[in-house]
Amino acid sequence: MFEELSRLADRARPTVLGLARIVVSLLFACHGAATLFGVLGGPHGKAPQVGEWPGWWAALIQLAGGILVLAGVAVRPAALLCSGSMAYAYFSVHQEHALWPIQNGGESAAMFCWAFLLIAAVGPGGLALGSLLRRRVPAVATA
Repeated sequence: MFEELSRLADRARPTVLGLARIVVSLLFACHGAATLFGVLGGPHGKAPQVGEWPGWWAALIQLAGGILVLAGVAVRPAALLCSGSMAYAYFSVHQEHALWPIQNGGESAAMFCWAFLLIAAVGPGGLALGSLLRRRVPAVATA
């Protein structure tokens, strides 16, 4: 029985990982869109001016990186960039207010940081456009 469940879990792993990647990156991209364009109930406070450091750049990374990871294109580098931006946000914005994320309001930054680091490490899983594109491009014959 446990072997059967284990085989089922192994077969479902790429799809479940792909769905998790999609959900995490969609939420991340929505946060960036809310900050940049004031949609979806945002921005929370004053919208950053174009080019303003770090707010505008962080929102741009959230939107563009989130879309790339969502689509499953250039997933590992985009996820690593997203993870790093959230680590920066946590330590430069939230950490100065208190030690623990629950105290300093940095729960989402910490969760996004670790979720994107996981995606960068394990790859996109299933349902990724990049995988489909690689299959359709014929391999170049070597002479």
